[in-house]
Amino acid sequence: MNHAQRLRQTIEDEIVDGVLAPGARLDEVQLAERFGVSRTPIREALLQLAVTGLIEMKPRRGAVVSTPDPTRLLEMFETMAELEAACARLAARRLTPQHQAELSAALEACRAAAVTGDESAYYAENAVFHAVIYRASRNGFLCEQAMQLSRRLAPFRRIQLRVRNRLAQSFAEHEAAVEAILAGDGALAADRMRAHVIVQGDRFSDLVLSLRRDSAAA
Repeated sequence: MNHAQRLRQTIEDEIVDGVLAPGARLDEVQLAERFGVSRTPIREALLQLAVTGLIEMKPRRGAVVSTPDPTRLLEMFETMAELEAACARLAARRLTPQHQAELSAALEACRAAAVTGDESAYYAENAVFHAVIYRASRNGFLCEQAMQLSRRLAPFRRIQLRVRNRLAQSFAEHEAAVEAILAGDGALAADRMRAHVIVQGDRFSDLVLSLRRDSAAA
């Protein structure tokens, strides 16, 4: 990767990991000083990120970490739910001993983080858990698409975990999905994974409220 691409990757990782919250302003001068570079590669990196949708270029504010409107965010989660449902369905049909071992290990890591109530640890292990299911589908293209949208939604999936009792609920949903995958029940695995990812009703309202608070604080 060239310099701008490395900077893009670093900034993208910070957005995905929640270091840069939705609504946060990305000042070119401050970023250039931080990374010890000129503004040119910073500007190139931000333009690349704008193409992915992770940031927006706004008049008078410059680059800002994206905060999609509620309708768009709901559409993105609906699409993610269908991609993950497809991954789970295929994983139930095509599970290899290696992927089964990885899935069991990822589930146990989520359990440990959920028991301690460590949101950051659970967020990291949750990402591993979902990635294992993508790979277990043994469909490279589907895995790539799921990974791409997963990174796009990562900041918002992290915000969801702040809701009271969400860690325990999320882990219970993981257990149910794994149970169906190990049983080889593709339809049930898809239904459970879809329900796990989709945000509706109170969950979606909580997510939107949290986003508004973060944007106001940015």
